[in-house]
Amino acid sequence: MTIVVVAAGALGVLGLLGVAHWYLWRRLVRDVSSPGSRYRRTGTALLVLLPVLMLLAAIGGRAFPLAVERWFAWPGYLWMAVSIYLLLALLAGEALRPLLLRLPFRRRSSSPLATEPEPAAVPAPAAAPAAVEKDIGSGGESSRRLFVSRVVAGGAAAVAVGVVGNGAYGVLRGPRLKHVTVPLAKLPRAAHGYRIAVVSDIHLGPILGKAHTRRIVDTINAVQPDLITVVGDLVDGTVPELGPAARPLADLRAKDGAYFVTGNHEYFSGAAPWVEFVRELGVHPLENDRVELAWFDLAGVNDIAGTAQGQGPDYAKALDARDRSRASVLMAHQPVTIHDSVRHGVDLQLSGHTHGGQLWPGNYLAELANPTVAGLERYGDTQLYVTRGAGAWGPPVRVGAPSDITVVTLASLQA
Repeated sequence: MTIVVVAAGALGVLGLLGVAHWYLWRRLVRDVSSPGSRYRRTGTALLVLLPVLMLLAAIGGRAFPLAVERWFAWPGYLWMAVSIYLLLALLAGEALRPLLLRLPFRRRSSSPLATEPEPAAVPAPAAAPAAVEKDIGSGGESSRRLFVSRVVAGGAAAVAVGVVGNGAYGVLRGPRLKHVTVPLAKLPRAAHGYRIAVVSDIHLGPILGKAHTRRIVDTINAVQPDLITVVGDLVDGTVPELGPAARPLADLRAKDGAYFVTGNHEYFSGAAPWVEFVRELGVHPLENDRVELAWFDLAGVNDIAGTAQGQGPDYAKALDARDRSRASVLMAHQPVTIHDSVRHGVDLQLSGHTHGGQLWPGNYLAELANPTVAGLERYGDTQLYVTRGAGAWGPPVRVGAPSDITVVTLASLQA
C-alpha cells in the first residue's frame, strides 16, 4: 500500500511539473516565435533539459555521489527557483495581457521600401478591397498579439532572473548578524547581557561547502559570544563527502564553548557519524542531554526525525532531573516541539528548520506546518526563538527570508 501511495504521489508531482513546463513553453517559446525558428528549437530543448536536471538535483544525494551531484545541482536547483518566479510572473502577466491588447497599436512595416511611391494601381474586381482590408486587419491583430506576448514573456524573464540573482547573492555572500534580546525571569542579575550565538540550517552539500562554513565561523567569532549553539541541519551528505567542508567548525570560539543538536537532515545523512565528527571538532553534541553552565542549564534534544531510528527526542532524559529554580535554555531543531518544552518548564527554546520559508511565498506554507516561522514568540511561560538559518536547502536562493546568525542576548529581570 505504501509503495502505491508513493508511486501515486510521484506521478502527481511529475504531472504538475509537466503541466507547469508546458505552460512555460507555450508562453516563453511558442507564443513569441515562428515555427522552425532557431529560437523555438533552442527554447524547446531547454524546457526539456532543465526540468530533467531539476529532478536529478532533487534526488541527487540519494542516488549519486557528491562529485557527480555537483554537476547538475547548480543548473537544476537554480532552474527550480527561476521556474517558480517565471510561473508567478507569467500568471500575473495573464491579468495584464487583455489590457495591453487594448492599447493603441500602430503596425510598422518592416520593408525599407515602404515609404517609396507605389506604382499605379491596377483595377481590381469589386470584391478585392474588402478582402485586402480584411487581410491587413488580420495581420495587425497578429502583430499586436505577438508584440504583447513578447512584452509579457520578456518582463517575466527579467523579473525571475532578477529576483533569483539577488536571492542567490544573499546566500553566497553569507548570513548577516541579527540581534535579539530575550528577558528570562529566572536568570540571575550577574548573567544580564549573556550572549548566545544561534546558527542553524547551514546545509553543507553539493553547492555550499568549506568557504560557506568559514564565512559562518568568522562571522560568529567576530562578535565574541559567550556561547555558540548549532541547532541542526548542518549537512546534506555523509562524513566522508562533507567532513572537510565542516572542518572550519573546529575554529569556533566562545567562553562557554559550542554545542550541537541534530536536525532532520542529519538522519538522512547518517546522524551517528556526524555526532562523532562534530565532537572531534570540539563542538559538544547534546543528545537528549544537558549541561549546567554558570547561570543556566543548557539542554538539547534529538530531532523528531530520529524517532524512526529509535533516536528521537527524550525530554524527560534531558530535563526532568534538573533544578527547576535555574533558568533553562533548550536546543531543539524543529519549532513544533515547543509544546513539549512548555510541559517541561523550559524558559527558552532555540530552533531553526523553517528557513523562514526561504522562497516567498513559501513562508505561507511554512506557517501551516510550524507554530512560529521566524523570530521570537511566547507560549505560556516558554519563549521560542526561531532563526531563519545560515544556508539554504535545494536552490541556493532566498527570497523574502534572508539568512541569519542570531545573537540572543539574555536579560535578567533583576537587573
